[in-house]
Amino acid sequence: MIVIRSRRLRTLLRFLLPLFIIPALVLLGAVVFPERLHLLVSLGVAALSLMLFVAGFERRQTGSRRMVLTAVMVALCIAGRFIPLFKPVTALTILAAMYLGPEAGFLTGSLAAALSNFWFGQGPWTAFQMLAWGLIGLAAGYLTRPLRRSRPLLLLFGALSGAAYSMVMDVWTVMWYTEELTWPLYAAALTAALPHTLLYTASNVAFLWFLARPIGEKLERIRIKYGL
Repeated sequence: MIVIRSRRLRTLLRFLLPLFIIPALVLLGAVVFPERLHLLVSLGVAALSLMLFVAGFERRQTGSRRMVLTAVMVALCIAGRFIPLFKPVTALTILAAMYLGPEAGFLTGSLAAALSNFWFGQGPWTAFQMLAWGLIGLAAGYLTRPLRRSRPLLLLFGALSGAAYSMVMDVWTVMWYTEELTWPLYAAALTAALPHTLLYTASNVAFLWFLARPIGEKLERIRIKYGL
């Protein structure tokens, strides 16, 4: 497991990668790169997500243990995508971030999209899914304390995450149709996607209601036991 020793570099990477570099790569992949290169864009996002994860810890041993738990959460997310209609991917990504850290949350969401799409279909949309779920995990990680203290706030965050996921994916929808992003078309895409957005919202709330406590308790015990 690689460790970035410089604290200043780690801080810089944790800021630039998820908020600027990865979104820029996703947008470039949609408007500049030909469609046949979409898999390379997804691999690039995955590599940058791993770099962000590495920037989130200081000790090699701690990073290795966190990687194992993150891999387990990614596997659960992938399995969850096979559930019809209601998908627990967002909820599991939020829980991973709350107990393993924001960088682990970003990596969980990002890899869950990339790997599960080997079954559900790879395409230019994959990078947008990776970014959407990754940012949701990142936000959940930074809001860990209030989310763990308040169950209603956690459920509200889950509902807002469903809307946020749909909003990011509708950026891809508009750019796929027109190769440019205009507000009237974006508003139309948001309106057309409203039933799916409501389904995302409901599924997130339902899965967080049932899974937050049992999965959270297990992750917390492991986190304390191994000093994560």
